[in-house]
Amino acid sequence: MRRPTFLLLAPLCVAAVAQQTDVINDEAKVPRYTLPAVLTLRSGQPAHDAKTWTGRRRPEILSIYESEVYGKSPAKPAKLNYEVRSVEKSALGGKAVRKIVTVFFSERPDAPKMDMLLYLPAGAKKPVPVILGLSFAGIHTVANDPGVPLAEQWVRDVKQPAPEKTRGASTTQWQVDKILAAGYGLATIYYGQIEPDFVGGMKHGIRPLFFKPGQTEPAPDEWGAIAAWGWGAMRAMDYLEKDKDVDARHVALFGHSRLGKAAIWAGAQDTRFSIVISNESGEGGAAISRRDYGERTKDLNTRFPHWFDGNFKRYSGREDEMPFDSHMLLSLIAPRGLYVASAEGDQWSDPKGEFLGAANASPVWELFGRKGIGTMEMPGLHQPVGDNVRYHIRAGKHDVTEYDWEQYLKFAAAQWGR
Repeated sequence: MRRPTFLLLAPLCVAAVAQQTDVINDEAKVPRYTLPAVLTLRSGQPAHDAKTWTGRRRPEILSIYESEVYGKSPAKPAKLNYEVRSVEKSALGGKAVRKIVTVFFSERPDAPKMDMLLYLPAGAKKPVPVILGLSFAGIHTVANDPGVPLAEQWVRDVKQPAPEKTRGASTTQWQVDKILAAGYGLATIYYGQIEPDFVGGMKHGIRPLFFKPGQTEPAPDEWGAIAAWGWGAMRAMDYLEKDKDVDARHVALFGHSRLGKAAIWAGAQDTRFSIVISNESGEGGAAISRRDYGERTKDLNTRFPHWFDGNFKRYSGREDEMPFDSHMLLSLIAPRGLYVASAEGDQWSDPKGEFLGAANASPVWELFGRKGIGTMEMPGLHQPVGDNVRYHIRAGKHDVTEYDWEQYLKFAAAQWGR
């Protein structure tokens, strides 16, 4: 018997990784490596000032990641329609105004669309900053039915709305109360509405909307699922710019795990996000790939071949040949705010590699007169380091906790001055 579970702000993904005998989980076994120089142009010239970075080096790195990792995404649609489906002015016991907004990716009635849940502090006298996050579930019915193939479950269940009484019921990992108390709004979107997260899920998502006549698969340098999810986050930003209750100059983009990768990539492309938060994004996200610690490129390409573009497959087991590494990806956020976080019990995501990604990206912030991590020494537990680039590692597993949100809200207050 199928037993539906109704969710709104649903628990974020918790990694479950089978043990592999060849995985490096000992720091002494990390190979020697040399990182590509983030501040050196392809011509060999140094990018020693903000103008050279912005006009020349940043476009070079962005182009590399478009071609070799995530794939090229289409531009913003000429026309993006949306519908504010509901507004409740006294949600969460009177603490919030709650809006449900549907963003349409196409005028075709059968085309994918996404629903955004937006909570804003009740009684706000002026537009408020917002934290936008892609979610592992959303305002729909999620079936717990192991006897039905995943693709069928998604098609059957994702478009069914959750009953009103369940909305806002599961908020532990999103800390809505703390976000509202800080004077900020929270917007969430279920990533599966943009594209389902399984091999073959593309046909149910947005990518086929942009195929050329006769095309059935993306080209090797065209977007994978992570880029598709990030593209959806950028379309959410298009709506937030139109909402008079939102201060669109102060929107932070948050992502956990694979959605942390999507958040980084969306933030790298779209400078409208004033803060980007990566929570345990690991390999293919904030962690240095050349370390080979925990999850590796070949693990990603074997277990999740739909995440990245076709060209990324050629780097499986050949990380030293990459003309890029995570410090270059993170550098694309400069000079905006960047927060990278890890968990001690999540060695698969390589906490030290995530720290080193942020630390080695930090010199780019200095070109703009801003401060980065400020150290190359891995900090202890619960000891955040850095300024405009910040990092922490906490006790616990692959998850998002109250401690994490407390640090993100402190960072947002420092970056936004409010």
